[in-house]
Amino acid sequence: MEAFARVAPEWTKTATHALSFNCPRCHGDSRQAKKVWLNRYSPVMMEDYTRKWQEFYMCECDQVWWAWNCDRTPLVVKDEQE
Repeated sequence: MEAFARVAPEWTKTATHALSFNCPRCHGDSRQAKKVWLNRYSPVMMEDYTRKWQEFYMCECDQVWWAWNCDRTPLVVKDEQE
């Protein structure tokens, strides 16, 4: 699976840094991405010794963007019994 490849896929080279955790062009959610690559092999160490890494996405609109994993908002899962 490309998401966990050690080497960055070619399509990540044109990525734009998204300041919010969605596509900067169409505001699509990361779960709607056509391709994903997690840069887990080059983490950045923070002052409090936590790590953060880049997550790259190719949106359905073909915009390639990345954001820090710590900027992702928690997924809210609705109770299926509601």
